[in-house]
Amino acid sequence: MKSKLQAGFVLLVVLGAGGAFAWQEHSHEHQGGKTAQITGQVVDIACFVGHNSSGPSHAKCAEACARAGNPLAIYDEATKTLYLPVSLDHKNPNAKLMGFIEKKVKVSGTVMEKAELKGIAIEKVEAFQ
Repeated sequence: MKSKLQAGFVLLVVLGAGGAFAWQEHSHEHQGGKTAQITGQVVDIACFVGHNSSGPSHAKCAEACARAGNPLAIYDEATKTLYLPVSLDHKNPNAKLMGFIEKKVKVSGTVMEKAELKGIAIEKVEAFQ
């Protein structure tokens, strides 16, 4: 029994070390983009695109959708552009926007575009009056 436990422990250590090395290999160069500031309303894209729902009266639903895993985005009404948050550090892309759901914000970061999709790697987000 003791040798099985020791073998299991050794296997866990080896797999854990292998996973750490695999993560290091995962790092890659970022595409670049342009530093910019954008202003807009934080929306959940499921309801915004699928149901045409947004605004303060929709905030509780949007928060529930975001907590369920639906992506948030920043909608710039002036340019009719939807920006998806891009998480280059492999963390939850919604995290920096959760406190601003269905509110106007000013966001600083790096804007990237590919296949007609615009994204922003958020550096700073703040309420916009």
